[in-house]
Amino acid sequence: MLYLNHTDILNLGVDWDTNIDVIERAVRCIANEEYSQPIKPYLRFQNQANRIIAMPAYAGGAFQIAGIKWIASFPDNIQKGLPRANSVTILNDAETGVPIATINTSLISVIRTSAVSGLIVKYYENTKRLENIQAGIVGFGPIGKFHLKMLCSLLGERLSKIYIYDVAGVQPEEISHLEGKVEICKSWEDAYVNSDIFITCTVSKSGYIDRKPKDNALILNVSLRDFRPEILNHTKSIIVDNWEEVCRENTDILHMNEQMGLQKEHTKSIVDIVLENELKQRRPNDAIMFNPMGMAIFDIAMAHHYYKLAMNRGIGTLLSS
Repeated sequence: MLYLNHTDILNLGVDWDTNIDVIERAVRCIANEEYSQPIKPYLRFQNQANRIIAMPAYAGGAFQIAGIKWIASFPDNIQKGLPRANSVTILNDAETGVPIATINTSLISVIRTSAVSGLIVKYYENTKRLENIQAGIVGFGPIGKFHLKMLCSLLGERLSKIYIYDVAGVQPEEISHLEGKVEICKSWEDAYVNSDIFITCTVSKSGYIDRKPKDNALILNVSLRDFRPEILNHTKSIIVDNWEEVCRENTDILHMNEQMGLQKEHTKSIVDIVLENELKQRRPNDAIMFNPMGMAIFDIAMAHHYYKLAMNRGIGTLLSS
């Protein structure tokens, strides 16, 4: 069995085009029904803000891998100088069930999350060629930082302005390599109103955004608890990764369902976007809002990708059985 730690993943690096392709191939597994993915259970504690989530999945097709990610989210860790999220993933060969890898996947989880967003950006670009793109990011922890890396890699010089806001502030040295392109904002509104691509990466417990987004904007609602249900008054193009997963656990989608009557049939899935190119069917000038709960098949596919990279490059520690 191969063990990969955090440093091993850092040494393997990030190729955004390849990682987005991994996610796209996993979406096609879903479309072809070559996968299994139970609804993930939440392990709760006396402090209801804390949780550990089990995320099992099987990915068929070219992957032929199964596994489970065990991810803990403890928001108060930030005040203790510890990461909010920590995870480990076990991979099993799909033909024999034999465990082949144990991976510290805290960084891979962030990469996966950003690559899923990158896949939506890729298909959003298919609707029209984007130039002079302005992007806004609210929340600049690890997920916000990696979304910035992903946007810079995918969009390059076409990314003309990046607005960043975090309630804890943004350290100038974190964005010094983008001098002239980045504006550190004093409010979420400043990061929101002019953004062609707007991304939430916060730990917000409840929604606060209800203003109309920019026409044709792409909203990547990664943190899932930043928008008020009234946002539906400004966009009808709602995308989810999986309705049954995302319409629960105090998410914006759950509140839109309960308070505004949003139903599954009113939304499109990530499979619709990749297989049917549904983004081209939206109403003129309508903003697009993507709401990803996080799918276990994506985590298992990405962990498998890094496992193969590590085996090919001789990185990691082989554990005796």
